[in-house]
Amino acid sequence: SITACINLPPEVNSAGLLTQFEGGVKDYKWLDYTTPRIMFLIATMLIISQAFHSVLKRFGIPIFISQIFAGLLLSRPVLQVIKVADKIITPEHVQLIGSMGNIGIAFFIFQSGVKMDISMVAKVGRKAWYIGILSVIAPLVALIPGSMVPSGGGPTGLFITPLYYMTAYPVIFCLLTHLKILNSELGRLAQSSAIVADFLSYATILFLTLSQVAYSSPPKAIQLCVYILTFIVIVMVVVRPAMLLIARMTPEGKEVSRTGFEFTVLGLYILGLAVPHGPPLGSALVNKFDTMISGFFLPIFVTTSAMRLHDLSLHTFNSLIWHNIALAGLAALVKFGACALLLLYWKMHRNDAMALALIMNIKGIVEMAFYTFASDGRYVSPNMFRFMLGVVIVTGSVVPILVRKLYDPSRKYAGYQIKKLVDCKPESELQIVSCIHVPSNIISAINLLSISSPTNESPMVVNVLHLIKLNGQATSIFVSHQSKNKNIYTYCYSENVILSFKKFGGLHWGAASINAFTAISPPDLMHDDICTLALDKLASLVILPFHRTWYIDGSLESEDQTVRNLNLCVLEKAPCSVGILIDHGNLKRPVTHTDSSSADSLSNVAMLFIGGNDDREALTFAKRMVRDNKVRLTVVHFIAESDDGDVDWETILDSEVLRGVKNSEYIRYVKHVVKDGAETVKIVHSIVSEFELIIVGRRYNLESPQTSCLKQWSEFPELGILGDLLASKDLGGKCSVLVMQQQRKN
Repeated sequence: SITACINLPPEVNSAGLLTQFEGGVKDYKWLDYTTPRIMFLIATMLIISQAFHSVLKRFGIPIFISQIFAGLLLSRPVLQVIKVADKIITPEHVQLIGSMGNIGIAFFIFQSGVKMDISMVAKVGRKAWYIGILSVIAPLVALIPGSMVPSGGGPTGLFITPLYYMTAYPVIFCLLTHLKILNSELGRLAQSSAIVADFLSYATILFLTLSQVAYSSPPKAIQLCVYILTFIVIVMVVVRPAMLLIARMTPEGKEVSRTGFEFTVLGLYILGLAVPHGPPLGSALVNKFDTMISGFFLPIFVTTSAMRLHDLSLHTFNSLIWHNIALAGLAALVKFGACALLLLYWKMHRNDAMALALIMNIKGIVEMAFYTFASDGRYVSPNMFRFMLGVVIVTGSVVPILVRKLYDPSRKYAGYQIKKLVDCKPESELQIVSCIHVPSNIISAINLLSISSPTNESPMVVNVLHLIKLNGQATSIFVSHQSKNKNIYTYCYSENVILSFKKFGGLHWGAASINAFTAISPPDLMHDDICTLALDKLASLVILPFHRTWYIDGSLESEDQTVRNLNLCVLEKAPCSVGILIDHGNLKRPVTHTDSSSADSLSNVAMLFIGGNDDREALTFAKRMVRDNKVRLTVVHFIAESDDGDVDWETILDSEVLRGVKNSEYIRYVKHVVKDGAETVKIVHSIVSEFELIIVGRRYNLESPQTSCLKQWSEFPELGILGDLLASKDLGGKCSVLVMQQQRKN
């Protein structure tokens, strides 16, 4: 007989930690109470996992593996060695905390379904279809003979082997996000292939499971099929249309109401697929759940899954385990070889092919959930669960390291020619990439392009890139709106951008042509979309909006730190020159009537010149603005009083670019001899109100007497000293500013 002792009433809440030290209660131990012990264990798990991650992240290993190691450290075999197992944690506590973790994995699967756009399955390219199908079918065919061989008892191979060849899209998405290659060329191909492989994996698992059930009980298999089909039909026919109705009824730019939000939480993966991805509904769900799930519940699930281990030794492995080790190794080898050979046949770079083949082999949180639930349901033995957990640890640790070693996103810049405005012929076509974040960026960009005076003799091609934050969906998207197959989703969000720039192109027919693009990606990876577009279009200039916007009265309207970080990344990695536009709302579009000669109809532009690569680039762009009589350009040249007349190569280049300015009847040239930065500031203050736009070079880390003692007051290094001065509130936002940087890459 078994005797169970239960304390009544249950000891749930303690009297507090201080009571332990004050000694007011006899034999009082705060860890004897359920709530403080659970809180203590959760805090311990999170602290240990972060401690592991602080070390392992230096090797590129994701935090998911650190959470597993934390669970192994808190498992009973380890705690028994240090003789604190029963004092800290019991199997009952593991089960209780594991129930909390199950909430995390349930909502993670649901959230993954919300993020996934099921329509992408029909839109992926031929390569993605072939890779996705081959990555599942090839190892499946290879494993069928081995899974039928008797292996010393235990569950049949048909139940376990699908987990060896399956490809889970959420796992690959997490890996690509961790490696920061989500919107790279390889990342996009991996995502598309993973979507196909994900659906095919679940289809084969469902088919094999139903086949196994039908073998033992055909009526039960039929009943299970009816249940599954009924659920899918209800979700797709009833739930999804209802959610689409909620999304349509939500005003643009707003999130769904609380009632609509609560209505959507009705299921997991299939239900998640029924939720329209992206804003307003999908993004609302993701935003409300993401921090809680990924930061709290999911780490608890991963850690408690590893805490279920009862033995860490390898001596207890039986023939079943060794048989499955062979099957898992065969599946990984066949999948890797099939994907790599196919990619090499398509002439993909060898390292890229191997990297993508490794990505398709990754195992992560989804597979671990399968293993954990199989262990809890006693479908697999403790030894088998230990082996499966080892597979997750090995692939989850090794694959990120190898992919980072093999794949170099910057390889596409190899051999790229230098693109500078100073090297462009005056009559050549100017390729520009103009980036748009918010509607206010549209007007400022168009006004700047209008002032740039495109003509039939000196045409301009504007590649407009509308950047949208990836929110509520997993797949990053890059769409060209020139293609015949338009993406309705991205066109809807970029419609105002496209129409506004098309109108600009119509006003400058023959002089300016417009190409519109939309990129939906994480903010920390948007720079790759910008640089890739500039690379593909052989652009000479990228125009970025400043991260601050102002009201018409000069007061600060908004500040977006993510935009600033993006600008810094583009300045560092751009394959061409970069301009940051600071719009104070006074940049007006020049009059297009050729017979207008009044002074009020002209746009007054100034260029502040000190010297150096960036200033020469800025002056070259400014000189393009005086193609006709719509723009009045003033070049203000600051010369150091201490200049002793020494001539070096930089001085020669400066003199050459200024020679055309001094002799031009359309450009006003003003020279100021200054002693130090204070005199420069004084002159800038006196002239700033005369112009709508001032163009300066960034001159990053260049010291000169003209800007001495000003660097320490600079707030935004990406603008340079003069750019930061002109953008400061001390000048009252009296003019717009364009800060130019010449291409840094060689």
